[in-house]
Amino acid sequence: MKLNHLSFPSLDPAQTSAFFEKYLGFTRSLVGGFWILKRPGFDVVIENGSGLAPDWPRTFHVGFELPTRADVEALYAAMAADGVAMETEVISHERGSRFFCRAPGGVMFELNTRADATPEYRATFD
Repeated sequence: MKLNHLSFPSLDPAQTSAFFEKYLGFTRSLVGGFWILKRPGFDVVIENGSGLAPDWPRTFHVGFELPTRADVEALYAAMAADGVAMETEVISHERGSRFFCRAPGGVMFELNTRADATPEYRATFD
C-alpha cells in the first residue's frame, strides 16, 4: 500500500494551492471546485473550507523532504523574504535539518532534509 493523496480544507484554496505551486513544485488545476495539486506519484486536494476555519491540532503538520541542507536553507530564505508565516528558524536536528512554516489557510509544513541526519537515524530511513 502507498499513500495516494492528502486532502484538506482552506479558507482561501486558491492562495493555498499557489503556495504549493510556488514553493513545493506542484502543478495545480481547478477541477469541480477543488484545487488538484500534483507531483509525480503524489496528489494534494485543497477543498474550500466554506467559511469554517480548520481547527488544526497545534502540532499537526505535513512534511516534505529536500535533498540537502543548502536546499532547506534556500527555501527558508525565499519563504521568509516573501512573508510566509515561519514557525521556526532552520533547526539542526539529529534526524536532519528542518524548519516549520504555515501555508495560507493555516496548515503547518515541515521542510527537511535527511542528508545531515546522524548515523543512528540514517539506518531507520528507507
